[in-house]
Amino acid sequence: MRTDTLRDFRVPVTEPALYAVATGLPGEQPVYGEYPAYYEDGAAPSVPAQPGYPPQPSAQPAPAHLSVAAHPPVAPQQPAAPHAPYPDTRVHVRPDVEPAHAMSQGPDEEDPEGYTPTYRDLPVIGRGALGGPGDTVQVQYVPQEQDHDQAAGPGPLYVVGDVHGYLDELVSELHAQGLIDAERRWSAGNARLWFLGDFTDRGPDGIGVIDLVMRLSAEAAAAGGYCKALMGNHELLLIGAKRFGDTPVVSGAGTATFQAAWLLNGGQRTDMERLQDVHLQWMSRLDAAVLEEGHLLLHSDTTAYLDYGDSIEDVNDTIHELLNRGDADITWDLFRKFTKRFAFRDEGTGPAAVRELLDTYGGSRVVHGHSPIPYLLGEVGTEDGDESRGPEAVDGPHVYAEGLAIAMDGGVTMAGKLLVVQLPLSD
Repeated sequence: MRTDTLRDFRVPVTEPALYAVATGLPGEQPVYGEYPAYYEDGAAPSVPAQPGYPPQPSAQPAPAHLSVAAHPPVAPQQPAAPHAPYPDTRVHVRPDVEPAHAMSQGPDEEDPEGYTPTYRDLPVIGRGALGGPGDTVQVQYVPQEQDHDQAAGPGPLYVVGDVHGYLDELVSELHAQGLIDAERRWSAGNARLWFLGDFTDRGPDGIGVIDLVMRLSAEAAAAGGYCKALMGNHELLLIGAKRFGDTPVVSGAGTATFQAAWLLNGGQRTDMERLQDVHLQWMSRLDAAVLEEGHLLLHSDTTAYLDYGDSIEDVNDTIHELLNRGDADITWDLFRKFTKRFAFRDEGTGPAAVRELLDTYGGSRVVHGHSPIPYLLGEVGTEDGDESRGPEAVDGPHVYAEGLAIAMDGGVTMAGKLLVVQLPLSD
C-alpha cells in the first residue's frame, strides 16, 4: 500500500534527454510593446552582466531564527529580534557573443537539520510582512467553532493566477474575496486556495509575495483550510539564477545562462538581494500539478508534463528529483520545457491536447496560468497603444478549447487584472 512519504524514498530517475528547440513558435511572431520583451519561448543567450549590477550573493545556510513551523512564544526574559525594513525567452543568439564569466555561487543546498521525509509537505515559514530579516513568523491559532458546513467537508476552492511581484494587487484581490482581513491575515476558515505559480519577476515585490503565501499557508492550516502553490517557470528561473548564475548551460539555440535569462525576463535585483535559502527550499518543493475536484491545476498551457510521468504523483516526484540534483543543464531543461505555451489555443489541435492531459492525469478541465489571456484572445495593443481593446478589457478567466481549459493569467504585468476566482465557474 502506497503511503504519503513513499515518494521521498524513490530511486532517482533518468532525466529526459535534451533536445533542440526552435527560438520561436510556428506561425508566431515576437510580441513587443508594453509587455516586457517576451523571451520565454526559446533559449536565452549569454549576455554581459548589466552595468552596475551587483555580484550574485552566495547562498548561506538558513539562519537559526528562520523556522519551518509555527515558533513557540518567546520567553519574556528573551529579547525579541529587532525589526528592520526590508532593505519571455524568444531570443536570437549571436554566435559571436562570448559567454559571460561565471559569477560566484554558493555551495549546493543541504537539507536543514531535523529534516524528515514529510518535511516538504509542511508549511514553510519565513519572515513575515510586518518584520525584517531577523523575524520569525508567529502564527497564533485561535480555535473557532465550526459551523455545519465546515464540519460537513472542505470549504470553497479558489485559484490565483500569475502574480509576478504585484503584492498590492494580490492583497486587494484576496481581501475582496474574503480570504484575508485588513491585516493581511487568513480569514477564510476552511477555504482552499491554490496559487498557480510565477510569484516573482517583472513586478516590484516578488519576495514579499512569497513571504505572504508562506505565512498564509500556516494560518490557513491552523484554521482548518489550506493555502498551497504550484511551481511556475519563473520559480525555476529564479532558482537557477541563484544557484548557477552565469554558468553556461546546454541550449538548443546556443550558449545560455540562467542569469541572462532571468534579467531578460524581468528579474528584479531587489528580489535577488532579499532571496534567502528558506525561499529557495520552499520553491524547490512545490508540486507541478494537482487534481482538485475535477480540475487539473497546472502552471503552463503545455503538454510537456507528459514527459515526466503518466500520473500526477510521478510528474511531481520526477521534477523534484531532477531539480534537487543541483545540475545546471537539467534545471535549464526543466525551465525551457515549462516556458512553452499556447498548446490549447488552436481550434483544431487545442482540444485534443487538453484531452490528452485529462485522459492521462484525470479531471474534466485544465486550469492554468502562464499565458496572458490578452495573448490567447489576440487583444494585445500595438506598440503605440491605439488598439480599441487591450489587457484592461480582461475582467475574468478565459474558458476555451471547447470548454476544456480555463486560463487564469489576466495580464497583471500588462496593466491587466490579477485574477482570484472561485471554482467551479458559474455557468
